[in-house]
Amino acid sequence: MKIALPKGSLQEATFGLFKRAGWDFRAGSRSYHPQCDDPEMEATLLRAQEIPRYVEMGVLDVGVTGYDNVRECEADVYEVCELLYSKATTKPYRWVLAAPKDSPIKKAEDLEGKRVATELVKVTRRYFEEKGVNCSIEFSWGATEVKVPDLVDAIVEGTETGSTLRAHGLEILDTVLVSTTRLIANKDAWNDSDKRRKIENVAMLLQGALNAEGLVGLKMNVPQAKLDAVLAELPALKNPTLSPLADNDWVAAEIIVEENTVRELIPKLVRAGATGIVEYPLNKVIF
Repeated sequence: MKIALPKGSLQEATFGLFKRAGWDFRAGSRSYHPQCDDPEMEATLLRAQEIPRYVEMGVLDVGVTGYDNVRECEADVYEVCELLYSKATTKPYRWVLAAPKDSPIKKAEDLEGKRVATELVKVTRRYFEEKGVNCSIEFSWGATEVKVPDLVDAIVEGTETGSTLRAHGLEILDTVLVSTTRLIANKDAWNDSDKRRKIENVAMLLQGALNAEGLVGLKMNVPQAKLDAVLAELPALKNPTLSPLADNDWVAAEIIVEENTVRELIPKLVRAGATGIVEYPLNKVIF
């Protein structure tokens, strides 16, 4: 199976996600063909913007790219699953309309007859067409935020946190597109039973790795006499696995909980009577 992975800012996060899912990709600093420990996988590193086009053409079977790139390429591909991760945060990547804070432009309609710069030209053009606004859309090769107000009147720029836009004195006026990372497939590859099974396996384990983020497992021993008190301290809707121990007066309990609750939960469990508490990380959680 030929798979495309994004080269650049998302590469490290993508390699890390695949590692947790069970695939180890390794690439040198100048390599565009990472080695994979799965002999059935042949990987290529590409700019995320190019991946949908090559997947649609069938040069590649599957790829990891942003929804924004699929929309911009107008690629006819099969969307296998959404992968909620990014290079910096867990927030979706937003393409936003922005203008200087002191500008008279406060909404899209104020850009009638004016100029807008963006790297997402086709999506931006559709956005203004849907609003009935006639303005000039210019492609930007980067550093888009520095082009207002001297070169253009507003920009459509991608952001996760908005911090760069604020640092340049820009105000977000509207969200043009919300984008998350997607696993996409060539339609012929998806209709091939062998490739489809492989693609489904990859999707299942990638989502399992994402499900495990922020979760940990807890093991503990609990005396039967204090079991009710310990169970009462566990978060609502969390049913632990209970197993008998050699000593019939004790049971072993195991549960998966949010990692940020453990600092409060463990002391409560100890005071309720649990002992031998072990916290362990999780690689994958399959629902």
